[in-house]
Amino acid sequence: MNNHLSLLEHYTMPILKILTAVFKTEASSAQLNQAAWLVFRLVVGLVMIHNGTDKLSDIQGFSTAYVEVIGLPFPIFFSYLAAFTELFASPLLALGFLTRPAALGLFSTMAVAIYHHILVAGFSIPYLELSAVYASCFLFFAVNGPGTFSVDTIISNTLKKRSIAAQAKQEESLEKAYQASGVKVGTDL
Repeated sequence: MNNHLSLLEHYTMPILKILTAVFKTEASSAQLNQAAWLVFRLVVGLVMIHNGTDKLSDIQGFSTAYVEVIGLPFPIFFSYLAAFTELFASPLLALGFLTRPAALGLFSTMAVAIYHHILVAGFSIPYLELSAVYASCFLFFAVNGPGTFSVDTIISNTLKKRSIAAQAKQEESLEKAYQASGVKVGTDL
């Protein structure tokens, strides 16, 4: 019986290891996780750029077909706003520079697109699908930021180092001023 049990354990251990890896909820490596985050940001940012250029190539047609349909005032203005948001915010997102504002702008254009699709076709998945996927991706970056491999992280780390250095310098200056005042610690005034 013991022999059969060890044989069973011998064959079930690899299966258990595979199942554990399949159902694991976090990445095994922080670097791997951040690399995936980078690829996600690059793909979503870069594939979105053409939407802005497409709008600019026929701004009047986009305005008539989309913006006027949902009843926004100043349809040409909002058409240009959507086009330039997609054209400029998409590469910013891909670079991870000003990621949260860029993602928020892109999320806004997709929220309007979703609204348009609902007005035109109701809750039809084929019409909503792409806009909803894009909106979800942009919301992810608006909430979570760009990840480690980004321009924002470089800037944030630089600002943090400068802030720490400035604080240390200020503390040193205060300590020198305190020592120069001649006040002794622990004495009654």
